[in-house]
Amino acid sequence: MKTLYKAKVTTTGGREGHLKSDDGVLDMKLSMPKGLGGKGEKHTNPEQLFAAGYSACYGSALQVVAKKHKVDLGDFNVTATVGIGKTEEDDLQLSVILDTYIPNIDIETGEKLVNEAHEICPYSRATRDNVDVTLNLMLDEE
Repeated sequence: MKTLYKAKVTTTGGREGHLKSDDGVLDMKLSMPKGLGGKGEKHTNPEQLFAAGYSACYGSALQVVAKKHKVDLGDFNVTATVGIGKTEEDDLQLSVILDTYIPNIDIETGEKLVNEAHEICPYSRATRDNVDVTLNLMLDEE
């Protein structure tokens, strides 16, 4: 692989620690969510950061696919919901739901774009066969 960009972030103290990127753009405290036994403090956590990265990356993949098919996405958005839970073997496991809203699109075209974006998105490729990812096309209410 020819590397085009590298992100470097150092975390101290794990889930209840602090993270900082080498360029200083990210510099924040982490806290454990209540659902995982934390106090529920208002700081970010790994699942939120993963959701942010995945939704942005997937949204860019959607733009690439839409351009290829000459489809105007309009004011689209992608919401990633990242869950963490336990498997039957008591291992921690992630799950992801990607809700993609594309205004004024027919179901067939929307589903084609959503599925193709999932094929080329680096986050989707990295999680394939490791994380359950659910793709949802959100439609305008009539």
